[in-house]
Amino acid sequence: MDNRILIRPYAPGDADATIDIFLRAIREISSKHYSPAQIEAWAKVEDRSLWAERRISRPAWIAEIDGEPVGFSDLTGDGCLDMMFVHPEFQGLGVASSLLSRVELEALRVSFKRIYTEASRTARPFFESKGFRVITRQTVEKRGQSLENFRMEKLYAE
Repeated sequence: MDNRILIRPYAPGDADATIDIFLRAIREISSKHYSPAQIEAWAKVEDRSLWAERRISRPAWIAEIDGEPVGFSDLTGDGCLDMMFVHPEFQGLGVASSLLSRVELEALRVSFKRIYTEASRTARPFFESKGFRVITRQTVEKRGQSLENFRMEKLYAE
């Protein structure tokens, strides 16, 4: 397999691939850090059109290997890296690092002084290794389940 990672803009036809990546990453990777009930509450997409609308409404990117979507990320207008997920079969190949580099390029292009995220227990070590720091530990509610995550930020020089 050719492991060259291509990062391209999200397109409307990417909704199903990103939903699949999102659900599989949570069920197969984050399940190591959260209970089955928490995973069941988190790993749901109830409105596919709303999902697609959110992705297309902001800068968002798809990571591909050999033409296959293997990860995605986005950036909101206030500097929130809202989503970053990598397909379980493509973990450890640099997909998340490539996506983060693209997110950071966009953040710098629009002169953000920082980007922030709400990282899961699973994602926290990755973000820490990329220069993010924990601002606070927090608990979010998803369909009646409480999930711990971490508000993290990365500051950029003036």
